[in-house]
Amino acid sequence: MPEQKRDFYEVLGVGKGASEDELKKAYRKKAKQYHPDLNPGDKTAEAKFKEVNEAYEILSDPSKRSRYDQFGHAGVDPSYGAGGPGGGFGGGFDMGDLDLGDLFGSFFGGGFGGQRQSPNAPRKGETLRASVTISFEEAAFGCEKEIILTRSEGCPTCHGNGCAPGTSADTCPDCRGTGAIRIQRGGGAFTFSTSAPCTRCRGTGKIIHQPCTDCGGSGQVKKQRKLTVTIPAGIDNGQAISLRGQGGAGQNGGPAGDLHISVTVRPSSKFQRDGTAVYYEQSVTFTQAALGAKLVIPTIDGSVEYTMPRGTQPGTVFRLRGKGIPSLNGRGRGDQFVTVRVTVPTSLNAEQEEALRAFSDAMGEDVPEGSKGFFDKRRKKK
Repeated sequence: MPEQKRDFYEVLGVGKGASEDELKKAYRKKAKQYHPDLNPGDKTAEAKFKEVNEAYEILSDPSKRSRYDQFGHAGVDPSYGAGGPGGGFGGGFDMGDLDLGDLFGSFFGGGFGGQRQSPNAPRKGETLRASVTISFEEAAFGCEKEIILTRSEGCPTCHGNGCAPGTSADTCPDCRGTGAIRIQRGGGAFTFSTSAPCTRCRGTGKIIHQPCTDCGGSGQVKKQRKLTVTIPAGIDNGQAISLRGQGGAGQNGGPAGDLHISVTVRPSSKFQRDGTAVYYEQSVTFTQAALGAKLVIPTIDGSVEYTMPRGTQPGTVFRLRGKGIPSLNGRGRGDQFVTVRVTVPTSLNAEQEEALRAFSDAMGEDVPEGSKGFFDKRRKKK
């Protein structure tokens, strides 16, 4: 019996009416929470990461989402309904054998799900997924990363036909190459036809008498490949790159599948990011804030000089134009915003205390008794 699956909407933490943007935001949040790079050795997190990816793959595809909304997991995974959670129709019917297109066509005329695709029709290869982790600066300016993946490729020995060299396959005599057999169900006024995969050829429509020894008759072999992936400048945490044709090999002359690479960006110890904007906090002394100063400000491009005006107040934010993150579409760069933080000295010698008192007197300030006591205590210690 197949394993009981959770509702995909529940997995992502969204309602059934969630928009495409809501699905994407929920997926990024969950994928980051359970990402293997952030949870090394945690098998539970790894399982949840796979669950989140599966849920998003179904719900982000309008066609798959529609089938899922109508029929649940059985609508997107035929093996799930056959005696598994959700069961069949009851009364002796099994979702594993029942073709919904045939059933609805028998009752209403025409096809519900369209004609069954020929087993020999070209099929696109499997979509593969991978992940990379990069630094804050690599995300800002782009980089190249190597990934290792295992994918299906056409067998070089049989050239993908599954037959041993010098042999060929025969058309299945039971299904005549269609890959399916017709079954009469019901009785009387409620008789209708359904179709099921041909058991003799296992739905392939052909009989291979001498399978290729390298691929076992499948026409495909698993290969481990190392790919160099170009990460574009400006990519953000949780975004993904799609590489067409880098997935599993197609069948019957169909195109290869795609490779989707999710990107995790390690946080910076200095900077914060929001879109293309970069945020940084600069500490200055009271004297620098009062009299002005030339500051050396770190940026992702390196340090730059900035002249801070006299009388700058704590919390003041100034902008360094064009020192933010490059736009992912290549149209310019964001800005860096620097917040001024005035630091207060935690220890003063007698000379510094006297200088501050003189400044306070010149400003006409009343120094609270508590402050005098503090200074007095420091004098006694000396």
